[in-house]
Amino acid sequence: MSRLSRRTFAFAALAATSLIAGCANGVGSTGGQTLDARVDATIQHMYQRYPSTRDLADKSAGMLVMPLMTEVGLGLGGVYGRGALRVNGATVDYYSAASANAGLQIGAQQYAHVLFFMTQEALDGFRRGKGFALGADIEYVFNDVGEVLRADSTTGVAPIVAIVFGQAGAKIGAAIEGTKYTRIIP
Repeated sequence: MSRLSRRTFAFAALAATSLIAGCANGVGSTGGQTLDARVDATIQHMYQRYPSTRDLADKSAGMLVMPLMTEVGLGLGGVYGRGALRVNGATVDYYSAASANAGLQIGAQQYAHVLFFMTQEALDGFRRGKGFALGADIEYVFNDVGEVLRADSTTGVAPIVAIVFGQAGAKIGAAIEGTKYTRIIP
């Protein structure tokens, strides 16, 4: 009798674990609403601070808005953030961006970035692609003042315009990086 109870307990624990794991997939969560609110605030800030970006948005086929990217580096570094792909003002997908970089760098920063897809082909290529971009940059950031000189494979071969703004932190360096954009369920 005690063996049956142990087996029953083990089976029930296994079943409960798989049910709980199934609940963590984001269905019914408010993660999407929270991320959309951050994206809306980022877009409004961008329009107020850089009015010419409104024209870019009007002409673009879509925008990938990453409201908060966090970057740290000491020789080797990394970046992570989440955002939303907007087409005609509506969110169609959510994405995360993760980067690894190496170079002469030290510090940490946070910033927002927006990718404007200026043609439907560029937008379709991004959505169908594997989401990799390779790049190189030279940058400095101190508090809320920063400058970045960046070139990457996304803006170099496709009609995509990248805007980086709202930098805060303390970072200086030159690095080569690779970024992976991945579709997510927030």
